Amino acid sequence: MSSTHLSLHFHIVFSTKDRHPWFAPSVRPRLHDFLGGIIRAEKGHPHAVGGTGDHVHVLMGLDATHSLAKVMQRLKSVSSSWIHRELQLAGFAWQEGYGGFTVSATNLRRVRNYVLNQEEHHRTKTFQQEYVQLLKRGLVTYDEKYLW
Repeated sequence: MSSTHLSLHFHIVFSTKDRHPWFAPSVRPRLHDFLGGIIRAEKGHPHAVGGTGDHVHVLMGLDATHSLAKVMQRLKSVSSSWIHRELQLAGFAWQEGYGGFTVSATNLRRVRNYVLNQEEHHRTKTFQQEYVQLLKRGLVTYDEKYLW
């Protein structure tokens, strides 16, 4: 085969430090648009960005030259600077780390809807419940004492 063909899609979840609810509903669209712009600047494809006051979900496609860790480092550092400057949220910080889960192309629509409907989803489930469920569904080994 003379070419490389990939379908690499990731559902990423990360939270504010100590899960403090920094993002009022009125600023979330700006934040989500900005995060999507960072992904595009990194030559990725932001399928969807959503979240609540204390955490963000990103569904993105990457190509073979991307390192997920480098994209995430850039996403969090650039957005943190923007949040301080544009939203003027002194003291804001992202929690260290993130959850990353692969998504098959056949599940993109379902995960996109999930990401974009976070407020509705969290009427019945806490972030902690949601995150543990994602870890279990993704077969990720974890130690509860290091989650929060």
